[in-house]
Amino acid sequence: MTLITGAAAARVFLVFAFAYFLSALLRAVTATLAPVFSRELALGAGDLGLLAGAYFLGFALMQLPLGQALDRFGPRRVQTALMTLAVAGCVAFALAQSLAALLASRVLIGMGVAACLMAPLTCYRLRFAPATQLRANAWMLMTGSLGMVASTLPVQWALPLLGWRGLFVALAVALALAIALVGWLAPRDAPCRPDASPAATRDRGGYAAITRHRLFVRLAPLAVVQYGGLIAVQALWAGPWLTEVAGWTAQAAAGGLFAINLAMLLAFLAWGALLPRLAARGLDPMRVVAFGMPVVLVLLAWAVAGGASTTAVHWAAWCVASTCVSLTQPALAQAFPDTLAGRALSAYNLLIFAGVFAVQWGLGLAIDILRAAAWPPQAAFQGAFGGFGLLCLAAYLWFVLMGRTPGPPGRREGARRA
Repeated sequence: MTLITGAAAARVFLVFAFAYFLSALLRAVTATLAPVFSRELALGAGDLGLLAGAYFLGFALMQLPLGQALDRFGPRRVQTALMTLAVAGCVAFALAQSLAALLASRVLIGMGVAACLMAPLTCYRLRFAPATQLRANAWMLMTGSLGMVASTLPVQWALPLLGWRGLFVALAVALALAIALVGWLAPRDAPCRPDASPAATRDRGGYAAITRHRLFVRLAPLAVVQYGGLIAVQALWAGPWLTEVAGWTAQAAAGGLFAINLAMLLAFLAWGALLPRLAARGLDPMRVVAFGMPVVLVLLAWAVAGGASTTAVHWAAWCVASTCVSLTQPALAQAFPDTLAGRALSAYNLLIFAGVFAVQWGLGLAIDILRAAAWPPQAAFQGAFGGFGLLCLAAYLWFVLMGRTPGPPGRREGARRA
């Protein structure tokens, strides 16, 4: 397939980036709206975690069929088709009158934006040179951080004008525009691949071969716990920590979330600038993760132990350090041939967003349980986050041990090292 370079590559990046910007805004907006939902709908911590996690549940449900569809039909067709569900979900969310309706709408939104990262990453895998893939991957994540920045103070400023229901109507309109832009400007997909059809790709469309691949097995716990936990904290739990533990106002917490997401944006911008140069010098992403994760664990322990003195600065430092795990995604994609690229990315993304759902909901449940056991709010948050930290440590130890153990766990059909 012909590689895209120069202005054409920039145009492709920008149209996909706009759609991903909106999906990230929708992902994170519940953190800013959490005080509103708690006040207007009387939602507890568990309800908020479930509401935020419903997006990721819908997202995760689509990942396996999404990967097969990307390999068979191509990223342009798949993304434009799925995003119509997100438009419907935003409209339904704006009209919802109960928690059940809100949950169903959030699941639909998650299903609709499920391709907003995987479709462009698959397109980049097929159409961009390897070094450009690393840069585009980092800058797509930067675009996601920009969407999360927009979900903080800008959303807080828009609420008096639109209300949260009007905000979701506006997002539905923006999603419709993104569909039109992707359909118009994204590169046309190749004809459907018969080798990626259900009849030709037995063994669950190649997923069994992917999940047995040694690198996938090594990275799986980090994807679920650390990568998923990073998004869970950034998209939801940093906000309630600032209001309920640090004692910040809703407006101040929105400013703190703005700072956290801005720090993430700058981190991914830096990765995008550095990665092509580091790749030219033989960068091994696994070594970066191996040396970066101890820093991540120390920063998490520091934030949890700080309690009420832990502010947005502490969470920003932890989130920025945690971006080292984002290098695993393009590294995994390059370990598989073109015909499995979409499925490899989607299978890994399934782990990440299943982890987001589990961590978001699990932290909320743990906080509610500890509060019911008469723990003070600060201690309840610290206990829940302490348990999360132990899971992160276990995932890192698995990563290290699997890196030292010779021999692949099972067959490796259909996979290759880039």
